Amino acid sequence: MAVEIVCETHATTTDNEAGIATGWLPGELSELGRRQARELGERRPGDGFAAVFVSDLHRAVRTARIAFPDAPPPIYQDIRLRECNYGDLNGSPMPLVAAQRARRIDEPFPGGQSYRQVVGATDAFLHDLAAGWDGSRILVIAHSANRWALEHLLAGRPLEDVLDAPPAWRPGWYYTLPADRPASPR
Repeated sequence: MAVEIVCETHATTTDNEAGIATGWLPGELSELGRRQARELGERRPGDGFAAVFVSDLHRAVRTARIAFPDAPPPIYQDIRLRECNYGDLNGSPMPLVAAQRARRIDEPFPGGQSYRQVVGATDAFLHDLAAGWDGSRILVIAHSANRWALEHLLAGRPLEDVLDAPPAWRPGWYYTLPADRPASPR
């Protein structure tokens, strides 16, 4: 069997609107973000999710809690679904962080982590998901870096390509996590 994964990014934050790369800072949903979170719940009410897994960062947790205020499905926070830690650049202008993206595939941001480390954390999450949720449909609410990691790990796109030309936002990305998935191509 397999695990069906629907991935959504957290709703819009005040930092997103201001062009700030939040990184590991909590982030607050904007008015638009709160509306998007409600719309997420309206868009996915009968989708048969066994669980919702979210980053433990405030903006992702808040998105899930607004979308599904009267769970089910159960909501689980997982630190491995965090955005890339931009280290000294957490809270910096987005263009500054984006300009370093290709350089930070394997070399961590000063005081932070690399995108390859995000792939490793996301891969560890997938390993546990495959072991405990086989045959289930799961919703993941996380961040851009995790979505890029899923594109790399489950869609087979080279990480360099994903970071060079990230897929445009849309309401949900769909992935299949095979039960017999081989080790990741980190």
